[in-house]
Amino acid sequence: MEERRDELLRATVEQVELRGVTAVRIADVASALGVSNALVLYHFSTKEKLVAAAFAHAAAGDLAHLHQLLSRRTTAVRRLRSAVRWYAPTGQAKGWRLWIEGWAAALREPALREVTGELDQQWKSAITEVIAEGVKTGEFRCEDPAAAAWRLTALLDGLAVQMTSYAGALSRTTMLEWTDDALARELGIDRAALTATAR
Repeated sequence: MEERRDELLRATVEQVELRGVTAVRIADVASALGVSNALVLYHFSTKEKLVAAAFAHAAAGDLAHLHQLLSRRTTAVRRLRSAVRWYAPTGQAKGWRLWIEGWAAALREPALREVTGELDQQWKSAITEVIAEGVKTGEFRCEDPAAAAWRLTALLDGLAVQMTSYAGALSRTTMLEWTDDALARELGIDRAALTATAR
């Protein structure tokens, strides 16, 4: 039962990436797996619930990886830089397309808005926690860790929209320099000190 549910969620993510949230239908997911529409509806009573669950499913792996990066046994600065650079849209835009689709659809779909909002808050909370830890141990100074986490993720989300919508508009090197600049500024440290942590 759980295996079938996961299979449906993976297929939904693939269909959303292919067709977009608004265009994807229950029939598309069913057809991709060679099952009936009724089977999909048995597990998820509406398209909205199916799509919301698919987004939660897609985010689970990313959140697990984020927590893994942030719980490493090293300085808060190193953990934060690793997390920010991993979150930055430097690789294939496939994952970011999914999230941009989700944000757009969430404007009209309450179930999806609730899921994407909760996932977004989990990201911000994880970053906030490590910034607060670094402040407490005296690694750096930051007046408001939560506000810093919001600004950092807002910058990365905005860059993701630009990089995904206008491929090649910004080089990977430039984008990573900007993210390092932003992180150093939020932590109140020199950029040279931040980048030295990678050596």
